[in-house]
Formats: sequence, structure tokens, C-alpha cells
Amino acid sequence: MSLLPIHLLGDPILREETIPVTEFTDELRTLVDDMFETMYAASGIGLAAPQVGRRERLAVVDVEGAKYAIINPEIVLAEGKARAEEACLSFPDVYGTVERATRVIVQAQDVNGTPFEVEATDLLARCFQHEIDHLHGKLFIDYLSYLKRRAALAEWEELRKQYTGNIRHLKPGAPELVDPEHPEAGM
Repeated sequence: MSLLPIHLLGDPILREETIPVTEFTDELRTLVDDMFETMYAASGIGLAAPQVGRRERLAVVDVEGAKYAIINPEIVLAEGKARAEEACLSFPDVYGTVERATRVIVQAQDVNGTPFEVEATDLLARCFQHEIDHLHGKLFIDYLSYLKRRAALAEWEELRKQYTGNIRHLKPGAPELVDPEHPEAGM
């Protein structure tokens, strides 16, 4: 397994529609393993393929031990609404309050192509919605009001100076530290 570079806000791949997976190969399984390793190294709870420069319609999620690789996911039911703070591994340390469904049912395929369905609530539901949005070129900042989006983007312009070429390179070893008050920061 290896750490993958995380593509940052401004990279066009984050705004592109992904391509459905049709072949469930060893290469795909390796990509999923690498994505989990990268997500953990970044102290994340979710990571979508475009965030690591890939066009496959897949994401990985691990919220409080509920661990999933979701391939070709689709939200088939969304209920309830709640506002909560979100952040993203593709523009770290920028936060925004987003309204999302509090309960979702997601249909997807696993790494072998076997269909499955999962019901999720609260943070897991939010994480699924956030990652599935990535697969359609949508980012959490798209849900913010015009003024809040402008403020978040201005904040990101200052923060992005610490990265070169719209890429975030993670170091092997100990995961990056995340504020325990913001578990959503790792999506």
C-alpha cells in the first residue's frame, strides 16, 4: 500500500463527473486500499477518488468503525435535515455549515462488484453525502451562501500557500493531527 497525493481545491478534477466502475480488478482493490491508507494518514473519515486524482466512481468511508468502500454509490432515500459544520481533505482547515439529510440509504457495490445497501444516520450519513457529492464534482462550499463561500475561498487562498501545485503530500508514519472538536474535518 502507498500514500496517494491529495488534490486540492483549484484542481479541475475535483469539479469533474466520475466514471462508473465496470471492472472489479486487483488494481481497483489496490486503489481502495491505498485510499484507506491515505485517508487514515490525513486523519480523515472519508475520501473520494477525485481527491486522489482518479476518475473512478468510488469513495472510502470510516466513521467510528463503520468502514465502507462504496463503488458506484447512489443515495436512494434521504430524510430529515440538520445543519452541521463540514470541512474537506482537499482544502484543509476551511469550515462551513451545511444542511444535509440526517438519514440516508445508499446503494453501492463492494470491491468485488457485489451490490449492497447501507442505512446511515448522523455523521455517517453526512459523510456519505459529502463523498458522493465529490463523485459528481460538487463540494461542500457549493452549499454555502454567496458571502460565506467568498469568505471560505479567501481563507483557502491564504492556507493554500503552504502547498505546491495544488497537491497535498502526506508523510508516512503518524497520521496528521485533527481537532477532536471537528471530526467532520476529515471528509
